[in-house]
Amino acid sequence: MRPLVSVICISFNHASFIEEALKSVFNQTYDNVEVIVLDDGSSDDSQRKIKDVLTGKEIEFIAHSENIGYTKTFNEGLSKAKGEFVVDFALDDVMKPNFIKAGIDRFTNANMVTGIVYSNADYIDDKSKVIGNHNEMLFAKKMIDRPYQGDIFQMILQRYFICTPTMIIRKSVLDRLEGYDESLAYEDFDFWVRSSRYWHYAYLDEVNMQKRKLKTSMSANRYSHWQNDQLTSVLKVCTKAFHLCKSKQEIKALSKRLNYEYRQCLRNNLNDLAEDYIELLKQLGSKRDSASLAVRYISKNFKR
Repeated sequence: MRPLVSVICISFNHASFIEEALKSVFNQTYDNVEVIVLDDGSSDDSQRKIKDVLTGKEIEFIAHSENIGYTKTFNEGLSKAKGEFVVDFALDDVMKPNFIKAGIDRFTNANMVTGIVYSNADYIDDKSKVIGNHNEMLFAKKMIDRPYQGDIFQMILQRYFICTPTMIIRKSVLDRLEGYDESLAYEDFDFWVRSSRYWHYAYLDEVNMQKRKLKTSMSANRYSHWQNDQLTSVLKVCTKAFHLCKSKQEIKALSKRLNYEYRQCLRNNLNDLAEDYIELLKQLGSKRDSASLAVRYISKNFKR
């Protein structure tokens, strides 16, 4: 029998997209699927939409009366998941019919150190029109020259390249990490850092997911003044990464990340937070056996 896959579906003010998203889960070619649906205190019509779509289906639906945040909501769903594999699925995205089957098939061709399978994705707008492709965008910006797999810890410190909705995760990975860090404003960078230290990632060269890109999305507003808590979360993750680094090459990669995030703080006039990034860079310098890489980065690249 094929392994059970738990799809944790989370909504927050996604009323316009819920029917399309949930139906894409129900239309999967893979039939051993557990669906868990949560709404995190939406102020729109999301909860009614979910109830309508779930009518006649034996699927658990957890409706929050207040918003508690994505990480806590996901962990609540995770606590109920029984599958060997887990999918974190926001209810504004769309799965293509072969998404789960193709991902599980990729796991069968990977070694047991592999904890996560990810793939390419198309971007869609609020009308579900395809407006771009994840990998094509990364290649055009010269952010990567290929999709990375295996031990990706060093590369993930330097830049984002994984399309989060495409991940299928062994539940044992999430159990070992105790789910998402609920103190953070967003989950993916922290998950990538912590998981890639201990498990390999496998890449599937297919487009089986559509990620919705909206002007109101968290990623689109990452450096806006009203979401500065995300920059604070990045610092927390980088501090974790500091303690996980094992080589000079990894420390160098983390220094590049801190360099970038430091400049974002300065652009947003977050001077106190910028100083915290400087302090972590100094610690990186002392962690190296050779001359201080961090101090060189500060003197060469940081302009006040």
